[in-house]
Amino acid sequence: MGESHGSSSTPSSFSSLRSYGKAIIEIPKRLHRRAGSVTTTFEEMSRVKARSGSDMHKSLRWYDLVGFGIGGMVGAGVFVTTGRATRLYAGPAVIISYAIAGLCALLSAFCYTEFAVDMPVAGGAFSYLRITFGEFAAFLTGANLVMEYVFSNAAVARSFTAYLGATFGISATEKWRITVSGLPDGFNQLDFLAVAVILIISLIICHSTRESSVMNMVLTALHILFIGFIIVIGFWKGDSKNFTQPANPDKNPSGFFPYGISGVFNGAAMVYLSYIGYDAVSTMAEEVRNPIKDIPIGVSGSVFLVTILYCLMAASMSKLVPYDAIDTEAPFSSAFKGSDGWGWVSNVIGGGASFGILTSLMVSMLGQARYLCVIGRSNIVPSWFAMVHPKTSTPVNASAFLGLLTAVISLFTDLNVLLNLVSIGTLFVFYMVANAVIYRRYVSIGTTNPWPTFTFLFSFSFIAILFTFLWQFASPGKTKSVILGTCTGILIGILIAFNMLVPQARKPEYWGVPLMPWIPSISIFLNVFLLGCQDGPSYMRFGIFSGVVVLFYVFYSVHASFDAEGQCCTQNYKELEKNPENTVENGIISKV
Repeated sequence: MGESHGSSSTPSSFSSLRSYGKAIIEIPKRLHRRAGSVTTTFEEMSRVKARSGSDMHKSLRWYDLVGFGIGGMVGAGVFVTTGRATRLYAGPAVIISYAIAGLCALLSAFCYTEFAVDMPVAGGAFSYLRITFGEFAAFLTGANLVMEYVFSNAAVARSFTAYLGATFGISATEKWRITVSGLPDGFNQLDFLAVAVILIISLIICHSTRESSVMNMVLTALHILFIGFIIVIGFWKGDSKNFTQPANPDKNPSGFFPYGISGVFNGAAMVYLSYIGYDAVSTMAEEVRNPIKDIPIGVSGSVFLVTILYCLMAASMSKLVPYDAIDTEAPFSSAFKGSDGWGWVSNVIGGGASFGILTSLMVSMLGQARYLCVIGRSNIVPSWFAMVHPKTSTPVNASAFLGLLTAVISLFTDLNVLLNLVSIGTLFVFYMVANAVIYRRYVSIGTTNPWPTFTFLFSFSFIAILFTFLWQFASPGKTKSVILGTCTGILIGILIAFNMLVPQARKPEYWGVPLMPWIPSISIFLNVFLLGCQDGPSYMRFGIFSGVVVLFYVFYSVHASFDAEGQCCTQNYKELEKNPENTVENGIISKV
């Protein structure tokens, strides 16, 4: 049970809980009718934010956010996922996979930016979904995203070991990892170097956000130099025939699209992990000096720049090595092994990738801690996670807990296992944010009918799922093309009808997604489509973890949350019933 604010009684059965929930839902309407004043969204968020104790310092500018965005994305994407996506799914067309994933991320970034400018608080998607769709939807998506961060950071840390080994010409698996024969494959190689890196970075981000930004800027600047070096060397030394010819044409298909268009989209689904860093940038909105100017530049600008870098680096690697000869763990550094006179390049690239991976880890771990901090503010998880240290102005408890959890997972879980568990939760959260930005533009609680917007979102998602299902499983041929074309026409028709018939309920005061509702609708479609490209283990992990989250919410969160939010409102309502001349502001009763 959470802390009681007011009455000590708590519903003891699900029937009373439902009645209690209905009462809570009606309270804001009654308060509005009786007193003519309700707590606004921003005021409510400010009241919840106060549970962290100390405030986070507003010390970040747009260039800090761009630096965090580039540092957070580049290290994880190219150096971890490119090898697997190229060799197993897309081949040389991984360049297009990155472009597709980048477009999807940029459209999602627009949706994040509108929310972040309007509500500059920590917590990113959790805060936005809580305001729009309610607590349960926010907790389900936020908890999944936190776990995506943990898994991806563990994967990146293990990749750091591989690249650092390449810097010194050492096989990390043989020299720096300990194999335990009694453990199952995929969990039997202990990586203590990955654990040490995560723990050191956890100490840094607990100390100061501003100093973390300075360190990130330095590491990112060095990393950009290495990226430029990789691109130049790749295009200079590489052979264009590698774009179409595999190393072993007898066993592997040839051409720029060796696995077809479906392979390109499967590759895009895998490399989408590369873009999780920009989401971490949005979680720092509470620490930005000028959110109206800095957030749009920081979030969207970093995604655009990183997409260009990814495509150039993927092209460089594809030109260097045939796709079927690429090392899936350290693709760039291994590309120069055995080359006459060029072996030293492998060591340089290993060092550069190590810098990139460190910056990626730092930004992602900053982001995951702020997610958990804001979830703790709502009492859905113990409020201990919400505390901000008065001296460092950082969420120390959340940072330390998630750092230890990430370190434990990185110790024994193989890179391939981790990558199969990552992207689905990220895509699901981005899908939810795109829906939320449309709903918030077209629905104003108490003044507009929400059903036309709900109907549009449901219909659009259903047709997008049907399109994705047919794309994946229908037999190739004219019939499939006709059906897919029909689905596309229906999607466009639904979108046009909604745009013409349903007026927007609110206009953003400072910054809004352009071409509403087209851009977030395209984002919804792309996220659904990429979700359809995920493999079975990803959905199994998503289902199991989501089930655990639902059980946690039912047996703990819903009681603690109703105590924290509901009983205070119930007391206010009863007080207003007795004294109608009073008003309520910021959740506090005052005399008129």
